[in-house]
Amino acid sequence: MEISARNVIKGTVKKVVMGMVTAEITLEVSPGIQMTGVISKASAERLGLSEGKEAHAIIKSSDVMFAVE
Repeated sequence: MEISARNVIKGTVKKVVMGMVTAEITLEVSPGIQMTGVISKASAERLGLSEGKEAHAIIKSSDVMFAVE
């Protein structure tokens, strides 16, 4: 895979929740560290995303926000 994005994180799919239009994908990127993202259902199906499959999260953002209570 060749891609210009710098923020590429490799992991293992831990959970896939398919909705009517979107899919919520949870990726374990390190033991006990997970990240979740939402993509189209069609994309999840095309990529064959399922529990246990290796995948990459690619983060493209121009802003990062932080908040505290």
